[in-house]
Amino acid sequence: MTLLDSSPAMLDKARRRLALLPADITRRVSLVEGDGTDAARAMNGRRFDAVLCHGVLGYLDDPEPMVDELCRLLAPAGILSIMTGNAATMAVRPALEQRWSDALASFDADTEIGVLGVPSRADTVESLSGLLRARGVEPVDWYGVWLFADWLEFGGAHVDTSDRERLAAMVDVEFEAARRDPYRQLSRVFHLVGRTAV
Repeated sequence: MTLLDSSPAMLDKARRRLALLPADITRRVSLVEGDGTDAARAMNGRRFDAVLCHGVLGYLDDPEPMVDELCRLLAPAGILSIMTGNAATMAVRPALEQRWSDALASFDADTEIGVLGVPSRADTVESLSGLLRARGVEPVDWYGVWLFADWLEFGGAHVDTSDRERLAAMVDVEFEAARRDPYRQLSRVFHLVGRTAV
């Protein structure tokens, strides 16, 4: 596994966490400092069977340069996994927080101040799928992420993660919602999976 990050602080955090794992795991992990929009060069032409980009695109003004690089990193029959904010549901969080004017303004928005308190941008499954197809990566499927759990939290409910039985039941419901319409369409985040040709 190779982890590419432009932040030395994040890479240091990864090193500290890796140090807690057994040696047979740590020796299979490489950490590389570099910008994702220049990933192919940072990887010296290496290609990968699987490329993951989770929670990154939303912090970029334009997803295309990053998507270009992600697709360049894929080996034949390689899998690309992207998780990003769902622009189709931008009004839900402010509505659940009873910020009605923000919710009304969010129906046609693709940006917001995200849960981390910084500006973020969202995509649609259709637009991101189009970017992949234009680069020779065929979208295979997509899933909703964090539907009920997120909406409960934003609505003010507390999820007790120490109740393992109840948590397992919630996970089962989230899994079903993640792959079924119309539920997956309502998720705050979506997970898009694509594959290159053999």
